[in-house]
Amino acid sequence: MKNLFFAACAAFLFVTCDKVKMDVKTDKTEEWKPVDSATANKAWMDYATPGEMHKMLAKSDGVWTGANTTWMENGAKPITSTSEATNKMIFGGRYQVSEHKGNFMGMPFEGMSIVGYDNVKKKFVSTWIDNMGTGIMSAEGDWNASTKSIEFKGKMTDPARPGKDCDIREVFTFVDDNTQKLEMYGPDGKTGKEYKTMEIQFTRKK
Repeated sequence: MKNLFFAACAAFLFVTCDKVKMDVKTDKTEEWKPVDSATANKAWMDYATPGEMHKMLAKSDGVWTGANTTWMENGAKPITSTSEATNKMIFGGRYQVSEHKGNFMGMPFEGMSIVGYDNVKKKFVSTWIDNMGTGIMSAEGDWNASTKSIEFKGKMTDPARPGKDCDIREVFTFVDDNTQKLEMYGPDGKTGKEYKTMEIQFTRKK
């Protein structure tokens, strides 16, 4: 049954990609290389099967408390707050959903991320939404075994500059089984230069 499912997915991909190729004949695209069904079926199975990186994410399942430090501008006085995050793997261990709750500048804060590891890209992938915006932030990151960290790079909407996105960078460090650290960087509103906008120290709740 599983093989039939992946074969169907592969067939759908062939049809969709072929249609896209026909619709953009005037564009310069790479030469289409046909793939036999057996190769495509194996590729889909490899793509969909959770691996070691997914197991690593699963170790973070549970409830965590966060000590948050935020800098609204480069060199500004830091704003501190607390939060709580609940992590849970979904879809058979393929993705981890994190729900965050806390307070920021006297206002209730809620956010949610979905993090996974793309077996084909060999990268971590992430999305983030919260109640202090209406967009979706997306990023991709590489695993650094020596520092036990993922460096995510992506883009988010810049409300102060309509129609423009700004670059963001996050470094998520797995300090130990009960301690994690998130460092977030973005552009300074005055200079455009990168600076640390936020740091969260996560401690597993016992």
